[in-house]
Amino acid sequence: MDYYVIAIIFLALAFDFSNGFHDAANSIATVVSTRVLTPLQAVSWAAFFNFIAAFTFGTAVAKTLGSGMIDLSQIDLHVLFTGLIGATAWNIITWYFGLPTSSSHALMGGYAGAAIAKAGLGVIILKGWRLTIAFIILAPVAGLVLGFALIAIVYWLFRNSNPGKVNKYFRRLQLFSAALFSLGHGTNDAQKTMGIIAGVLFTAHKLEKFTIPFWVVLICHFAIALGTMAGGWRIVHTMGSRITKLQPVGGFCAESAGGIAILVSAGFGIPVSTTHTITGAIMGVGSIRRLTAVRWGVARRILWAWILTIPLSGLLSALIFRLLQPVMPRL
Repeated sequence: MDYYVIAIIFLALAFDFSNGFHDAANSIATVVSTRVLTPLQAVSWAAFFNFIAAFTFGTAVAKTLGSGMIDLSQIDLHVLFTGLIGATAWNIITWYFGLPTSSSHALMGGYAGAAIAKAGLGVIILKGWRLTIAFIILAPVAGLVLGFALIAIVYWLFRNSNPGKVNKYFRRLQLFSAALFSLGHGTNDAQKTMGIIAGVLFTAHKLEKFTIPFWVVLICHFAIALGTMAGGWRIVHTMGSRITKLQPVGGFCAESAGGIAILVSAGFGIPVSTTHTITGAIMGVGSIRRLTAVRWGVARRILWAWILTIPLSGLLSALIFRLLQPVMPRL
């Protein structure tokens, strides 16, 4: 069993890597599209703050995902194994099509789908899912409102200033806003994999009670930082230029709005989607000029991908569980 536990932990870290790879666009798209940093500089900057987040905001999100959404007494290691396979597969599929979907929701859907295939609908802890489902809508709305409000304030404060000088000033400030968002991304997203690994250790009786060991915190942040370094350039293009065109002042406001919303959510232990939040913030910033500045057709396509992520990744994991069940090792 120990080999199986190690294999699942490595698979969880592979998912964490794919999370960073898939969601690198969330952290770097605005700072690259405004040409404040080169792509290599941007991923290095984001990866650094992804890792530093290990020492900041605790593990409340990890505990919510690891033990607050699925009844651990009704699942086994096979559920965690196949759930991770389904979530990783969904990440790769959506990356290929350049869709900025939520890795977090892919993981939740994969975990839930495999659990339901194993134990039925009774395995779901409804209380843990209510906020998560609500924040599919609330996260992008919060990002949109904050993004719109921040850029409105900035435009008012600098209404008599030369636009060229303002953008030059905000090119420097965007380094800090990119760091803030990357800190939020690392804080929120790495914790979801921590929750799964802690669930593996608890299910395998390697932990007496469900806790998050600090070595798990470190390896998860390291894996997501490596994934961010690899970058998901297809999605960077969608996020950075296809939704709306951004100037440094807009990039600063979008990243700041997204970072604030994510860090507040992490403080309350709510596993929100960084993808949904930053996309909403970019739309909010873009719409300050005029509603047609946002390419709503692209936004609509992204919205459908958001809605379908949890059910489709769950269905994929359930199917994988059924297919692999006859050949899985005895526990």
